[in-house]
Amino acid sequence: MQYDAIIIGGSFAGLSAAMQLGRANRSVCVLDTGRPRNRFAVRSHGFFGQDGAAPLAMLADARQKVAAYPSVSFRDAEATAARANGEGYAVTLSDGEALSGRRLVLAFGLKDRLPDIPGMTERWGRSVLHCPYCHGYEFLGRPLGVLSVIPQSVHQAELITEWGPTTFFLNGGAMPDEATRARLSARGVTLEPERVVSLEGQAPDLAGLRLADGRLVEVSALYLAPDSRPQSPIAEQLGCTFEDAPFGRIIRTDALKRTGVPGVFAAGDITRMAHNATFASADGVQAGASVHQSLVFGQT
Repeated sequence: MQYDAIIIGGSFAGLSAAMQLGRANRSVCVLDTGRPRNRFAVRSHGFFGQDGAAPLAMLADARQKVAAYPSVSFRDAEATAARANGEGYAVTLSDGEALSGRRLVLAFGLKDRLPDIPGMTERWGRSVLHCPYCHGYEFLGRPLGVLSVIPQSVHQAELITEWGPTTFFLNGGAMPDEATRARLSARGVTLEPERVVSLEGQAPDLAGLRLADGRLVEVSALYLAPDSRPQSPIAEQLGCTFEDAPFGRIIRTDALKRTGVPGVFAAGDITRMAHNATFASADGVQAGASVHQSLVFGQT
């Protein structure tokens, strides 16, 4: 069987794309590994009508609703490769099976690589965070930290002060220039130059950051920019164009979520600088509608 579309990734972007195509009565296969990027978070915030809901519960409910459309099917499998095949694409699964689709939607999301500091991983998504709009209000008025990872970490430190008194941990890195220090001072940011050796407290909660000189700086949440990379190499295999973003490389798409490869669309965190479930879902809606119209009008 050749599907009208194969969607690689069954999280917020992928399910939203599948919903549009299912409602257009197009045959769709959604490939899902069950490892959404935000699976580490207990609650998702800022999503219209779903503020405070558990991400995995949101996805389970959405999948059930999408699966109600008879033309949509699911495979709990990983796509390991994709290639052009006639007028469509062949997608190889981890068990060796191959599927065929006229269009592809890449919605496999990102994976985050965190700094190699003891205590970091077990707190990710709980008290070690990247988005204050998703997880800022919950720490309102409490001591907060920002770890210097990339040049844009300065911007993050300035922003986080909206939620609480902020310490900017340089982690042994270079001191910001005079103009940057003045901006940070104007926002009330405390600079801490010492290297961070561990995160302490009863995980997943955070009590503070232990420094190389033995001091413990009290913080309730630590914000940082993770090294984010696509969860799958398939976009590179297909020849999609990438561009650099503050948190890593992203797939370049146009306003209709088309990549530079005919018949291949992409949606969600892998295509944008700002990452949250709302943006991902909106991208998926656009990608699904665009795929449908490309099938109707023959555009790729």
